[in-house]
Amino acid sequence: MSDSVLVTLSCGTNNPNRATRALFFAMVAKKKGKEVTVFLLDEAVYLAKRGIIQHMRAATGDSADDHLTFLQEYEVPLLVCTPCAVTRQISEADLVKGARMAKGDEMIDLACSSTVLSF
Repeated sequence: MSDSVLVTLSCGTNNPNRATRALFFAMVAKKKGKEVTVFLLDEAVYLAKRGIIQHMRAATGDSADDHLTFLQEYEVPLLVCTPCAVTRQISEADLVKGARMAKGDEMIDLACSSTVLSF
């Protein structure tokens, strides 16, 4: 079993339950001592834009922002699909703390060496 976990997420504010749940499981993996990376693509790139995630909650009441704050505090990499972000007019300067742009080849490299959770 791999000690690395890659969480890929393709939905954002268009599906707050699923988006919040992905961040929750990234947090759980980190708490269990796993090396965690989150890769945001498609609509999920909006979650890395400052000012977007603060009021997003799952139906259970979980706060996406609380989970993201935990991930930031523990320096979990938050990778943002470059072409997905550029298409949505999100630049590196718009990103929250700990987030950076990344391309598909980096995601593939991570996926080949990690357990992958896809949301």
